[in-house]
Amino acid sequence: MTVHHLHLVSDATGETINSVARACLVQFDDVEPVEHVWSLIRTKGQMEKCLRGIAEHPGPVLFTLVNQSLREVLVEGCSKLDVPCIAVLDPVIHRLASWFGREIRGRPGLQHVLDAEYFHRMDAMNFALSHDDGQLAEELDRADVVLVGVSRTSKTPTCIYLANRGIKAANVPVVPGCTLPSMLFSVRRPLVVGLTKDPASLVQVRRHRLRMIAKDGAETDYVDPDSVRAEVAFARRLCTEHRWPMIDVTRRSIEETAATIMSLLARHREEGA
Repeated sequence: MTVHHLHLVSDATGETINSVARACLVQFDDVEPVEHVWSLIRTKGQMEKCLRGIAEHPGPVLFTLVNQSLREVLVEGCSKLDVPCIAVLDPVIHRLASWFGREIRGRPGLQHVLDAEYFHRMDAMNFALSHDDGQLAEELDRADVVLVGVSRTSKTPTCIYLANRGIKAANVPVVPGCTLPSMLFSVRRPLVVGLTKDPASLVQVRRHRLRMIAKDGAETDYVDPDSVRAEVAFARRLCTEHRWPMIDVTRRSIEETAATIMSLLARHREEGA
């Protein structure tokens, strides 16, 4: 594994540049990046401190800066240090400006303005956290989406991802021997989606989970292959019986699962309109 220093320079919180960097870095299996985050860089003094840090640990620089003088200081400094300096949003912003026929505003942090959309996402996030794992089942009809599935089918992270897109998502676990909340079968507003997984893969994930939380590593029905197959089969029958769409998450990322759910939700809303 090769270790490389990577500098992320931003005049705002750095969330955008972090997301871009991570999306790119996953394409390199044998690279171990050491990230240096330089956020809220808005003065020449702050930029000079940033450049000193880059000089101590040379490596590629990715930046999102709107102040032209600060950009010039950074680009010139990186040139002297002989390290690449990449303005990650420039190609997109300039092509859009050209298409829209508009000037670029040039104010840092505009994407994080606390507007109605931001508060809507925060409301959805609070909803997902308070309605996780079957909590507050009596309020399920307030959800946009309700995910149903056996343990370790990525219900919670999928709900969190959906919440970040402004979708109120709750989840209800299917647990052997436990009665499902009656509200689940009477909801009218939400889209109910079943998440399922290949039993063999599920056993492997659950065993890893047990090793993390249990010292003795004892075998239980939770990881018994026959029991898991029966559990998955029951959950599938449940979804079929109630005509809930099912998604097999065995080889899907959270993002792919969420994208499918959002497509189903759009169709669900059109049919209910």
